[in-house]
Amino acid sequence: MKDAATVSESYQIAIVGAGPAGLSAAARAAQVDLAENRATPSYILFEGFSAPAKTMQQYQKGKHVMAEPGFLDLRSDLPFAAGTREEILGAWGDGMKNLALEVEYNSEVQQINGQQGNFTLHLSDGRTVTAEHVVLAIGMAGNPRKLGTPGEDLPFVQYTLDDPSAFSDETIVVIGAGDAAIENALALAAQNQVIIVNRKDEFSRAKEGNLNAILTAINDPNVAFKCLYNSSPMQVENNSPEESPLRLTLNTPEGETVINCHRVIARLGGVPPRAFIESTGVTFPSTRPDAIPELSTHYESNIPGLYIIGSLGGFPLIKQAMNQGYDVIEYINGNDIKPADHPLLEYQFGILPYQLEVDRILQVFAQRIPLFGQLTSLQFRELIIESNVLVSYPDGPLFDEAKENLARLSARFNNLARKPRLPRLLKEGDLLYSEGEFGTSCFTMVDGEVNIVGHGITETLERGDFFGENSLISGRPRETSATAGSGCVVIQTPRRMLLKLMSSNDAIRAGIDALFIARELRRIFAPNTALRELLPIAERTEIHRYRAGDRIYEQDKSANSVFILRSGSALLSRLNSNGKLVTLGEIRAGQQIGQMAVMGDSIRRESAIASVASEAIELPQETFLTLLQDNELQIKALQAATSAALTNNSLMEARPESTVAMQFLMDQGLGEATDVLVINEHLCIGCDNCEIACAETHDGLSRLKRRAGKSFAHIHIPVSCRHCEQPHCMKDCPPNAINRASSGEVFIDNETCIGCGNCESNCPYDVIKMSAPATAKPSLMNWLLFGLGSGPGEAPQTNASESLAKKAVKCDACVGDAGGPACVRACPTGAAVRIGPEEYIRLMD
Repeated sequence: MKDAATVSESYQIAIVGAGPAGLSAAARAAQVDLAENRATPSYILFEGFSAPAKTMQQYQKGKHVMAEPGFLDLRSDLPFAAGTREEILGAWGDGMKNLALEVEYNSEVQQINGQQGNFTLHLSDGRTVTAEHVVLAIGMAGNPRKLGTPGEDLPFVQYTLDDPSAFSDETIVVIGAGDAAIENALALAAQNQVIIVNRKDEFSRAKEGNLNAILTAINDPNVAFKCLYNSSPMQVENNSPEESPLRLTLNTPEGETVINCHRVIARLGGVPPRAFIESTGVTFPSTRPDAIPELSTHYESNIPGLYIIGSLGGFPLIKQAMNQGYDVIEYINGNDIKPADHPLLEYQFGILPYQLEVDRILQVFAQRIPLFGQLTSLQFRELIIESNVLVSYPDGPLFDEAKENLARLSARFNNLARKPRLPRLLKEGDLLYSEGEFGTSCFTMVDGEVNIVGHGITETLERGDFFGENSLISGRPRETSATAGSGCVVIQTPRRMLLKLMSSNDAIRAGIDALFIARELRRIFAPNTALRELLPIAERTEIHRYRAGDRIYEQDKSANSVFILRSGSALLSRLNSNGKLVTLGEIRAGQQIGQMAVMGDSIRRESAIASVASEAIELPQETFLTLLQDNELQIKALQAATSAALTNNSLMEARPESTVAMQFLMDQGLGEATDVLVINEHLCIGCDNCEIACAETHDGLSRLKRRAGKSFAHIHIPVSCRHCEQPHCMKDCPPNAINRASSGEVFIDNETCIGCGNCESNCPYDVIKMSAPATAKPSLMNWLLFGLGSGPGEAPQTNASESLAKKAVKCDACVGDAGGPACVRACPTGAAVRIGPEEYIRLMD
C-alpha cells in the first residue's frame, strides 16, 4: 500500500470502493501484474474510508457472516468462508498484505468523466487521476433507506448498528426482514427485549442460515424475542421522560399498536447514490428510487469501459460480489471467462432445442418475458437458477434424443458435489397441472405453446405469457388445466421465489397483480375475451387488503362498486328490523360481493366483514356495467346467482340461530378451511376410535385431539388440521418441508423437516406439535405370545425415542389413501365427517 503522494496518476484500471467487490477486483489485478512481471501497478483502488470493507467494519462485533449462496463456488484471490466478522477481516488483511495491494484510503472520488481509454477521476483532495477503465464498487451502505414516516430522524431512531453489546436491558424495535435486520435483532436479543417488525408475512429474502436462526428465536420461550408480521411503522414520537424515549405506532393486523421502546433500528436496505452515478453518464432503466443500472453480462454499464459490481449492481451477497470483482478484471484483461453460475445453467438448459451458449439463451429468455423486464441480468440469472425449466417434444425421435441427453446429464450430475437442477422432460400433451389442483408454483412461457382449458376458457398461450399465479395467490384450486403444446419451453417458479420477487420489486408485483385481476375479470365476465384486452382495465383497478374484522363495505351506505374476493373470506350480515344482527352467508376467494347494490337499488342491504386476513378487488360500477354490456349469457348467470343469493339470505334471515352458528364456525377457523373434521356429538359415543385409527395410520402418533376443541349445540370442532386455503404453517418453513397435494391436503415431509418449530408457532389452531418418532410396535404374534411392546390401538411405549430429534407432526387427511381419512372410516356411528366450505349451510341445517 502506497502513500497518496507516491502514486502514479495514470492507470489501466481505477477501482472505486474497497468493499468485497473492490477488494477482490484489486486482488485479481495485483495477481495479473505479478503474472506479467509489470514494474508498476496497472491499477489503483480508492476508498473514502480509513480502512477496507467499511460495511463489514461496522458490522456488530462477533457477527457470524455466511458464505451464501451455497450453490456458488468462490472465485477470488482473497479468501472468504463463513466465519465471524473479525476472522474474515483478518483473512482479507493478510491477503492484501501478501499481494501488496495498491490502495489509497481517505480518498473519496467526487466525480468521474470520460469513457473507455480516457476517464478522469476527481478526488476529494483536489487531484485528478486518469484511467482506461473504471470499476465502480461503492455499494449502497452509505445511503440507508429511511422509515418514510414522521419521526424518522429522531435521536433514538438509527439505521446502523455497530456494537450490540453496547445496549442492555432495553426494549428495541428492529424494522426490516432482510439479513441485516435479522442479524441485528438476534445479536441484540442476548441482553435486550427485541421486537422485529416484518412488513410481509414471511422472511422471504433471508439467507437460509438467518431464516433458521430467527425462527428458532421466535419459537424459543426462553428468549425475549417477538415478531410482528404484516406490520409497518406509522410514526415515531418522543415519549414522556418517565417512560421509554420513543413511542412507535405500528399498523398491524389487529389494528394500530403502540410500542414504548428505547430505540428503533431500521434496516431497510440502501438506495443507490443516484445523483453521483448519473453524473458519470450512467442511465437507470426507471425512475424508481430503488432502480439499479442495467448492465451487460460482464457488468459493463451504458458507458463503455465503466463497470459496476457488488450491491450497486443488484447483488449484495459477499461471495457474488467477490466473484464479480474477479470476473471483471479478467474481462478487462482480455479473458472472457464464464460466470461462476455458468455450469448450473448449463445443466438446466441441457435439453433445450437451441444450439446456443448459456448467455445467449438467457438473453433470449429475458427478451421473451416482458414481466421480468424490471430485473437486472444478474437477478434474472438467480430467478432461473431457483426455478425449473420444462421442455416438451413430440413423441418420437426428438423425444427419444432428448431423453438420452437427459440421461447423460443425470450421469454427470451424480458425480457432482453441488447438485444443480436438471430440466424436466415432457411429451407434447403432458399435463403441467390439472383443474382442481392446488398450486404451489407459477409458470412463464419462453417458447412454443401451452394449452389452457377449463371454466369456459379455451386458449393457447404463447411466448412471454405468465400463468398459474391465481391459485398460488388466492389459495383456491386451479380453475383450468394446462398441457404442454408444440415446442413448449416453460419456466416453473416456486412459491418462495415468486414471493421474494413480489416483495422486493414493486414493478413485478404490480404486473402480477394486473394479470391476476385481468384473469378474474375474464373468468367472471368475459371468458371469450383476450387477456390483453382486459389488462388496461386491470391496471386501473385497485386491490385492497383487510385485517380480520375489517369492513369491506357497510349496510345502508350508498354503493358505487363491486368487490371480487382475491383471498381470504368474508361474512355477509344484516341488522334486521328488530335490530338483531343476522348472518346471511360466507363468501370465499373468487366470489363477487356487493353486486346487488349496483344492479338496482344503490344502497347496500348488508355489511361485508373480513373473517380472516383478506384481499379484495374493487371494481367501479361503471367498469362492472361495461363488462356486462352486450353479454347476455353473463347477465343471465349473474341474475341467477343474485337470485340464489337473495333466496339464501331470506332463508338465513328466517333462522336467527344460524347467525350464532356461523359465527362459531368462523371463530374456529372455518373461514379459511378447505377440509375440516366435524363431530356430531349426538352420534359420538366417545370410543376414541378416530384417534386410535389416526395413530395406527401414522406410526403410532395421533394427529387428532378429539376431546379438545370447541362445541356449539351438538357440533364439535376437534383439534385437527383445517388445510387452510393459505396455510399459515407453510410460511417461513426453511427447508420447504410443508407441501400441498394437488387434491388440497397440507402435509409435512418428515425427511425434510428440521424441527425448527416455526409451523407450530404459525398455526393459529394448535394442530401442529413437535414429536420424537414413536417406538416401533412389535409384530402381532410377539405382542400376543410374549406381551412385547404395545398392541393395536394402544399408545406406543415411552423409551429412548424421546431423546431423538423432534419433528413437526400434523393431520394430513390421510393424503394418498384411497379409503380416505382414517378417523372418518373408523367412526362406528358416522359422527365424524370431513367437510369443505360448500357444506357449511347444510351443517347448520
